[in-house]
Amino acid sequence: MLYSKLFSKTAKTAPSDADSINARLLIRAGFIHKQMAGVYAFLPLGLMVLNKIQDVIREEMEKLGALEILMPALTQEESWEKSGRGKLDILYHLQGREGAKFVLNPTHEEVITPLAAQYVASYRDLPFAAFQFQDKFRDEPRAKSGLLRTREFIMKDLYSFHADKKDLIKYYNKVMRAYSRIFQRLGIGKQTILTLASGGSFSKYSHEFQTISEVGEDTIYLCEKCREGINQEVIIELNVCQRCGNQNLRPEKAVEVGNIFMLGSKFSRAFGLTYKTPEGKDELVEMGCYGIGPSRVMGVIVEMCHDEKGIIWPQAASPFGAHLLAIGREKNIYKEAEKVYRQLSEKGIDVLYDDRTEASSGEKFADADLIGIPLRIVISEKTLAKKSAEIKKRNSSKAVLLPLAKITEISDLK
Repeated sequence: MLYSKLFSKTAKTAPSDADSINARLLIRAGFIHKQMAGVYAFLPLGLMVLNKIQDVIREEMEKLGALEILMPALTQEESWEKSGRGKLDILYHLQGREGAKFVLNPTHEEVITPLAAQYVASYRDLPFAAFQFQDKFRDEPRAKSGLLRTREFIMKDLYSFHADKKDLIKYYNKVMRAYSRIFQRLGIGKQTILTLASGGSFSKYSHEFQTISEVGEDTIYLCEKCREGINQEVIIELNVCQRCGNQNLRPEKAVEVGNIFMLGSKFSRAFGLTYKTPEGKDELVEMGCYGIGPSRVMGVIVEMCHDEKGIIWPQAASPFGAHLLAIGREKNIYKEAEKVYRQLSEKGIDVLYDDRTEASSGEKFADADLIGIPLRIVISEKTLAKKSAEIKKRNSSKAVLLPLAKITEISDLK
């Protein structure tokens, strides 16, 4: 990608209503644009990050044996009435022709359950799991904190279907481990805590993945020995660590980045999702639900990975593997930088090449720090005099020279 071809531009200041670090930095760096409160457009760089996050999640879902589908964002209102959730105050209700009533889905249990009922007949059809990435809509009373609380957002939801509770629990634990791997790969694993929470109307308890952050709206109680937590909503009844019995739990602000629920048979009963046992008896299917918000994860990564100059993307979430800067006005600098750009691209290394001739060196360095790609490559008269390129990691103040003849070995420096 040539920087000069990006229609989005960086800005020196953030909008006055940007109320969080992720909102300020992502808008200034040209990753997102605020359409209105709680609604954002993802610009080229932002969509690249979102896709990288989704790729990591998709890989882990496929390892679980789940198949990807895509369900509609629009559902008939009667499905929500059937599940008993038609009066939720976060629902967006729409009316179509001839009085038809619809809901913009904030979640997809009301879609996936009757869909599964079309294909599940026997115990031989179980277990199975399906996931999707889909826009969700929630009429939040107060959208805030950039991508952390929005009215339209991307959600990965996984649903699993089982013949009995034992098989559901087994799969639930597999998903729990997969979620831990996802957050580790995306660079926020150390700050993200497995947290016991309320199961709502589905079960007594559920589990959340909470990233410790001052911008968080939730309060969790952390066991420093086990690095597990308990959500404030259940700390009254569970006031000790459930793994080791530690009573000295420390309160922390946190952002929920994922959750997993044992739905049991709540939705199966509502939509008549049953299967025939080997004995020919009809039984309700046991269900599990597992969510991660890729767009919220993107905001959380920025909250956790930044400095006073800008974003510091973890490698797995970065829009590009390297940021190439041509510093100076001389034509030979750009000629050599273009050669490096081609060599790296042919090697399969994604590069953002700042090819602007009118921008000063200060502007290019400032933009590189703001955008936050993990590896920076500088071509200048000074480096060319040594037949080298300057290589610097975004999270380090130390720069090294790499001979141009070995520039494709840059991947070894990551």
